[in-house]
Amino acid sequence: MNPLQAISHALLSIQITLAVLWIYQGLVPKVIYKVIEEQQFWEFTGIQFLSIPSLIQLSGVGEIIFGILFLIFRQSKVLHYLNIMAMLFFIVVVAVVYPHYFVQGFNPFIMNTAMAALSIVALQLLDTAKHS
Repeated sequence: MNPLQAISHALLSIQITLAVLWIYQGLVPKVIYKVIEEQQFWEFTGIQFLSIPSLIQLSGVGEIIFGILFLIFRQSKVLHYLNIMAMLFFIVVVAVVYPHYFVQGFNPFIMNTAMAALSIVALQLLDTAKHS
């Protein structure tokens, strides 16, 4: 395998991983189960233009769509920049709304940091592939 193929395979692995994580995060806790933490988050925001179940559903669908975009636009730097910003934003939001989650074994800081790091690596690989 030549270096460009190796970069391409690594990028594909990152794209698939990010897609699966976003789709799962939108589908399971929001669309299928509507977990209590999602309800508490929307109550905390004070947004009232839609019902809380509708907001949860809408945010879940948005996350699913965002995940699918990683499979469609595999060379998009914009998606990775958006992912990094979203992960940093969600770290701050969770720290404000659910600070107790940061001391648990599986916590949002770990997942969000890892997802942001995947996008940072993808951006580096995209630049390397472009200059090869």
